[in-house]
Amino acid sequence: MSDHHHEPHAPETMGAGRLEAFSDAVMAVIITLLALQLPEPAGPTRADLFAVKGAFFIYILAFVFIAIYWNNHHHLLRATTRINGAAMWSNMLLLFWLSLVPVVTRWLRHDTWDSLPVAAFGVIALGAAVAYSLLVRSLIAANGRDSLLARAMASDVKGYASLAMYAAAVVFAAASTATVWVAYALYVAVAVMWLIPDRRFSRAARED
Repeated sequence: MSDHHHEPHAPETMGAGRLEAFSDAVMAVIITLLALQLPEPAGPTRADLFAVKGAFFIYILAFVFIAIYWNNHHHLLRATTRINGAAMWSNMLLLFWLSLVPVVTRWLRHDTWDSLPVAAFGVIALGAAVAYSLLVRSLIAANGRDSLLARAMASDVKGYASLAMYAAAVVFAAASTATVWVAYALYVAVAVMWLIPDRRFSRAARED
């Protein structure tokens, strides 16, 4: 009888490559669904093109929303060497919220200035932001407080600001149709804030 004992691999020793590949595939499908839902102009005139401007704006807003998550998710996992079960479930929660974007986007195209669909977009955005925050915290727990990831995420001002702005947008959208434009302005403001390059990971890597 062999005395060799094989120690089971702890979940924290698993690499992030598979998680990143799966998430990339899901986000690619979400963007494809957004593009397929975009209505074409009814005719060849400028008036026909102008008539779909609202749908195109909604598409851009949703596309940028997904693109920002893809970009930040990429940098987050590239700075990660180990993942745990909490990170995997947090990642699935993030993908759940992102997968709802095509549904609410289609709703917004039909009822662009109604309170409920605009607020629903904010709820989905808020849920995704919370899930991303949970993913960050679980990855820090798996990689250690002295890891590159932990140092890069030491100050998450943009993350907390996004949560507050999305919550405020939901309130403004749900309050009245007269304040729906404020919710849209907040959604655009968050997108612009995240389009500015985030150099936290590159700074942490140089310090490392």
